[in-house]
Amino acid sequence: MDTTHTKKSPSTWSNPSYLQSSFGIFMFFCSWGIWWSFFSRWLTDPTHGLGMTSAQQGEIYSINSLATLIIMFAYGTIQDQLGIKRRLVVVVSAIAACVGPFVQFVYAPMLNAGGTVRMIGVLLGSVVLSAGFMAGCSLIEAVTERYSRHFGFEYGQSRAWGSFGYAIVALCAGFLFNINPMLNFWVSSLFGVGMLCVYLFWVPSEQKDELRKEADPNAAPTNPSLKEMVSVLKMPTLWVLIVFMLLTNTFYTVFDQQMFPNYYASLFPTTEIGNATYGTLNSVQVFLESAMMGVVPIIMRKIGVRNALLLGATVMFLRIGLCGVFHDPVAVSIVKLFHSIEVPLFCLPAFRYFTLHFDTKLSATLYMVGFQIASQVGQVIFSTPLGALHDHLGDRPTFFTISGIVLAALIYGIFVIKRDDQEVGGDPFYTDKQKRAMEAAAGSQS
Repeated sequence: MDTTHTKKSPSTWSNPSYLQSSFGIFMFFCSWGIWWSFFSRWLTDPTHGLGMTSAQQGEIYSINSLATLIIMFAYGTIQDQLGIKRRLVVVVSAIAACVGPFVQFVYAPMLNAGGTVRMIGVLLGSVVLSAGFMAGCSLIEAVTERYSRHFGFEYGQSRAWGSFGYAIVALCAGFLFNINPMLNFWVSSLFGVGMLCVYLFWVPSEQKDELRKEADPNAAPTNPSLKEMVSVLKMPTLWVLIVFMLLTNTFYTVFDQQMFPNYYASLFPTTEIGNATYGTLNSVQVFLESAMMGVVPIIMRKIGVRNALLLGATVMFLRIGLCGVFHDPVAVSIVKLFHSIEVPLFCLPAFRYFTLHFDTKLSATLYMVGFQIASQVGQVIFSTPLGALHDHLGDRPTFFTISGIVLAALIYGIFVIKRDDQEVGGDPFYTDKQKRAMEAAAGSQS
């Protein structure tokens, strides 16, 4: 059980920690989304980008994922030791603020140079981009979730502001990309500076009070020991979940980042029209995703954490498969909007699954190992071969292959993902129906 005390505010909007956390995650996703939504297009577009093949792109994604894997585990371990301290988040913010000059003057020239210089650039870029964004995303989410439990607000409502920020910048990203892709990275730096200011200077009084209490040498320890954090790797139940995430979230990421943007742009008469339309569609999808972040907690209260996670895998299987079935822009655009349901159905139930079945003190480490690191391992393994498969077979056969793997993972998940009342090691979860039954039973006994 989580022994931290929570503070309930009269309303969400009067909760200063909710406002600070929401604005911080909003700025992060603005900084990330303005370039990340078109990173694949930048790597492969011969007119506006670097003109790489799918296999070369897959190599970069694989190396980025390997760097993210290592950095993410370090982030989880360090943040669980820091508790609610923001030192690591400030480092991530500083990296995000520097992404524009880094890509303009270091990363892009090295990728264009070829040979050994190109490979050094790929390795250097994997460290900077992963530390600031890919691994940084999981850190920001984990810190926001921890603040939600400490200071009495709904994590999903705060995380929705991240999706809202991504949606706003995605609306502009395609138009900026058509002008000059470097604008996307420089605008990212501006948002990174804003994010740095939020996490460096905005500290609500309730957070200051909590930090003072944690600094008291006589206070009971609330952070896990290093031995406890390493022990998570010895949990068989965690590895069962890692396999599920490896075969679902991995393939969603490979499909959505490496394949779909180029496939979608190819459905239009010119790449410029495709880029602009994709940016607009991506924005609409993430706006809907932001709204669903507030709806999914309600869905979880109706059907439970386990069923919500399996529902997310079902939507993923259908979305990827239907992209192979349809090949006109309107139908594919509609299928793309399934993404707005899929992401919250994976993100929120995954977090709640870890705080339900495991010690909540280890939430950052567990989330990064069990959810994010599992996905990164999959990308390291599968990005390059799937890129080569895509070069060889084309869009539709590759989409059907990925959809089939997700279906196999869904069937596996039905048998191995624990029920909400099974092996509860953290905060219990009850559906609305269960709560009513418990209240009725308590009323009859009184």
